[in-house]
This record gives sequence, structure tokens and C-alpha cells, in this order.
Amino acid sequence: MDPIRNPYAPGAGQRPPELAGRDTEVRQFEVVLERVAAGRPERSLVLSGLRGVGKTVLLNTLRSQAIKRAWGTGKIEARPDQSIRLPIAQAMHTAMRELGHRHRDNERVDQFSAVLKAFALRTAQNDRKGIRWHPPVDVVAAKGRADSGDLEMDLIELFADAADLAGDLSVGVGLFIDEMQDISADDLSALCAACHEISQQSAPLVVVGAGLPHLPAVLSASKSYSERLFRYVRVDRLAREACDRALMIPAETEDVYFEEDALDELYAQTDGYPYFVQAFAHATWDHAPASPITVKDVAVAGPEASAELTVGFFGSRYERATPAEREYMRAMAELGVGVADGSVPTAEVAGTLKRKPQSLSPARDGLIKKGLVFSAERGTVAFTVPHFGKFLRTRTA
Repeated sequence: MDPIRNPYAPGAGQRPPELAGRDTEVRQFEVVLERVAAGRPERSLVLSGLRGVGKTVLLNTLRSQAIKRAWGTGKIEARPDQSIRLPIAQAMHTAMRELGHRHRDNERVDQFSAVLKAFALRTAQNDRKGIRWHPPVDVVAAKGRADSGDLEMDLIELFADAADLAGDLSVGVGLFIDEMQDISADDLSALCAACHEISQQSAPLVVVGAGLPHLPAVLSASKSYSERLFRYVRVDRLAREACDRALMIPAETEDVYFEEDALDELYAQTDGYPYFVQAFAHATWDHAPASPITVKDVAVAGPEASAELTVGFFGSRYERATPAEREYMRAMAELGVGVADGSVPTAEVAGTLKRKPQSLSPARDGLIKKGLVFSAERGTVAFTVPHFGKFLRTRTA
């Protein structure tokens, strides 16, 4: 079939043509937007799950919902060892640009810009590396507001002023944070405290974060009340019905159909993980000679899709690891055979490698920092990428 008409999108964070299996989350966020704008109390939101399940896609979709409701929005991607002060300043500047041109009181807008500038200018010099953005230059930085240098206090004042400005327009502000687990412990504590204070004021501002499966545990360790501060949503692989929708609806827009056994085989090969679904569907479309797509077409395209995942999705991550870290991951892969969630005890990893657990701490910590493994519970580790253990066992063999 014509590859130009191929409707599938196996890109990182790229929205698929049919966002199947996420209807509940989308509807619930619609309620959040309406309640917050009406001054009703609501919790901020945290999305968590493995890589490739569509967290970033869902995060972007929720942001689009807020934009359609005329909210001011901004988005950041957290990075290890980088303060969130300047990225949040950038995000809030974006949000205020969306609101400022509709606000009738230019003086109020300038006042917030002055506070935003004061907040941004408190960024430490080493946290400015690689960031070219500068705070608004056409206003003088405010004094005595969001400029104390204490991130928690400054965030509270910045968020409060942003919410007040949005409230003038009967809308709210949404801050969307990807890779939230990479925020430092101190910064995360400050962010949680600011969200807590803002929620107590019923101010129209919400934070929506997305991260790896251990993000709820990271937040809980940061602030004990975070368990009540956020609504947690586990983003997982697609159920069979949702997977079929993700495959069939885009194809039907091009007058192409799947035979039932082809759908069976695609689900078996992808396990319902959204990124895999898009990758295998994309390859199958290009290989299929005509509609309907058959199980034979899936079988022919399978090796190409698998090879692409091996190089791009799995291989690129494997190459980032040091030899010691690769050895650690291979031991995890051997121990994870048949384990439903892929979680294995660190003591057993040490036993397999015939090493003392303490001597493997640098390798484990390095893998966590690189986002290749995570620890949801003390004394256990698991891969952040679905089927990564299978990839490693194949590579070893």
C-alpha cells in the first residue's frame, strides 16, 4: 500500500492518529478544568508508567484541553542535576503570554511580568548553562516578591500571582512537567509545598506531572502529604479492545481493513504497548500489498519492526550504559524471566554476579540516573522499558 498514506506514528511523544484507551483520563481532566476555573477545589495530577506507554502523548493531550479552555499553559521537561527555577519561569512566561493579550489591564500584566523576572533572576549561574532564554526585559524586576532565593516561598508567590491574573479572565493556569522523577529532592519538596499552599487557597492553578513508575514513591518521600495532594493515574499498556481501535480506526480513514487474525498477531507481538503498536502497524502497512491486511503481512513486517526497535528503542539505551552497568542489566534480565512486573531483588542480582551488594551500588545508581531502571520498592529494581529484559537475553544469546 501507499507508504505516503501510512497513518501510523511511531515517534517519541508523537500523538497517534487514534488516542485509544485514554478516554477516562481525558474526560476526568475536563472536569478538573471546569471545577478549577469555577473556584472549586481540585487536586493536581500525576501520570506514571513505563517508557513507551504514551505518558508524554497524554500529557500533551491534557495540555491541549487546557488551551482549548483558554487557560494559560506552560510545559517543562525536568533534567537531572538542573534546578527547576528557570524552566518554570520559562513555562510561566509562556502561560502569561497566552493570557496577557486578552487581559484588559496592561498594568496588572506588567506587574506579574516584573514578579516573573524577579523569580527568574534568582537562578544560580551554574543552572543557566545551556539555556538561552532570558526573562522579560521590558519591565523592571519586582522587589520583595518571588525573589527571596528560597524556592518554596518564591514558587508560592509566583503561582499565586499567576493564578490571580488567570482568575481575572475566569480561567486557570496549567503547569505541565515531563520526566518529573528527575527533579532534585529539594526542588521537588518546594514544588509540592507550593502546590499544597495554592490548593488550600483554591487558586486556579494545577500542576500535571508525568514520570516513571516510581514517581509516586519519589513524591511521597519528598512530602508525606503528596499522597493526598495529587491524583495518581497509572498509564499502562492498552487492553485488547483499545489496541484494536488504535489499529483499525486510522486504517479505516484510508479505506483499509484488518483481518481478525492479523489483529490477533499484532496484539501478540506488541503486548498492547502503544509505541510498539505504532511501530508494528507502521511496518505492516508498508509491507501489505492491499487491503485487507492479513496475518501473513504482519509476519512479513514483524522482523523489520523488531529490528528498528532493537536499534532505536532498545539499542540506543543499551549503548548509553557502561560495561559494569550492562553486566548489571544482563543479570536483571536473567532473573526477570517469568516475573510479571519484571521487578527483581538487588540481593539476587548481586548473587548472580557473585559480588557484594554494596560494590554494585555505583552501577545501580548510574542506571537509575540514566533512566534505564527504577526502584519502586526498597531492595528491588526493574527496567523502565517494556521487553528490555527480553532484548538483553536475545542479545546475550
